Amino acid sequence: MRRVAFLIVWLSLGFTSPEQLQARKSDGYLITGATILDPVESRLIEGRQLILRDGRIESIAPDASRESDANLIHVDATGLIIMPGLIDLHSHLLLHPYDEAAWNDQVLKESLALRTIRGVTAAKRTLEAGFTTLRDLGTEGAGYADVGLRDAINQGIIPGPRIFAATRAIVATGSYGPAGFDPRWRMPKGAQVADGPVEVRKVVREQIANGADWIKVYADYRRRPGDPSTPTFSLEELKAIVDEATSAGIPVASHAATDEAIRRSVLAGVKTIEHGYQASREVLDLMRERGVVLCPTLMASKSMAIYSGWDESQDDHARIVTARSLMQRTLASRVIIACGSDVGVFDHGDNAQELELMADYGMSNADAIRAATTIAAKVLGMEKKLGRVVEGYLADLILVEGNPLEDLRVLRSPALVFKDGHLVIDRR
Repeated sequence: MRRVAFLIVWLSLGFTSPEQLQARKSDGYLITGATILDPVESRLIEGRQLILRDGRIESIAPDASRESDANLIHVDATGLIIMPGLIDLHSHLLLHPYDEAAWNDQVLKESLALRTIRGVTAAKRTLEAGFTTLRDLGTEGAGYADVGLRDAINQGIIPGPRIFAATRAIVATGSYGPAGFDPRWRMPKGAQVADGPVEVRKVVREQIANGADWIKVYADYRRRPGDPSTPTFSLEELKAIVDEATSAGIPVASHAATDEAIRRSVLAGVKTIEHGYQASREVLDLMRERGVVLCPTLMASKSMAIYSGWDESQDDHARIVTARSLMQRTLASRVIIACGSDVGVFDHGDNAQELELMADYGMSNADAIRAATTIAAKVLGMEKKLGRVVEGYLADLILVEGNPLEDLRVLRSPALVFKDGHLVIDRR
């Protein structure tokens, strides 16, 4: 009786669909009538059938060679476009929108248990929105909860995207929040504080030992509330962080908005720059030469403008102007741009709007799609497993109603989502 009651509760929470239960008894899926979007060549390939088995795309063939295996669950994809599951390289599952609760209040007042439970629901919404992979860039005071979420998803305990976790992030003394309190009180921080080459190496080792897939460093930040951001870590400190992480085979992402912090980060050897708003043409050229990727977090800028009272009927907010200008300079410099939205600042599940802003600010739809598929997969070192609909790749797929090469808005609510070869949601 207890097992039956548990199953009823589990299903009522939406963690396992009838299709998933059926799939556990089958050999996989047969998708017919498919039109495949190839993000590399930006073309549609019609009349294909796919077999998904053991978590991978086992075969792709013309529809005429239709498989008849009774153990495969048949999905008729006629009228739909099938494409790779989307990837967001800058997310915060442990945060929720700042118009619901200020960042300080989330860090200082919300319990770790509450924040983790929020993270569970955020992961589910993200997956159902067609983002099958996330790089979660810092728990913002929630310790190693992202590692717990990642492992719970990997073990099938909760639904969610595959997660690359950055854990606590690294900040310099006096350059992160919560801030602005009576200096007599030692307030908890939203990241791990470290100073000097020896100490930063130590915290890199600690974060990796506790499950970090990536290291995130804040190369600049405000020193006091209301002040502009300035570089925080020296080039020597940044090099120590990158060197230690590289020794363990772990890449580094740098939060850097100021031109000098971006320059130091690139010279130190980071793999991605997050935000990058003040990057000069000279520093962007350096990024291109070194192969450093930019995640411009455009939706975060727009969301913060909205929270300040701006709406789209008005002239562009200063944040919007800055983001547009950055995109124009970056495109002119031919720096690689990847999809990183900073979701958590805005609603989880709305990640696809980052691609729409990329296109609105100057990218083609095809390039925006690549930023969230093939390019993002390469940043993660998963270019032979994710980002394309190819035999042998992981079966992370979305099926959409309409052509995203013509209208990116069709990505907001995929008709079907597969992850690891399992049907996550069917909205048909």
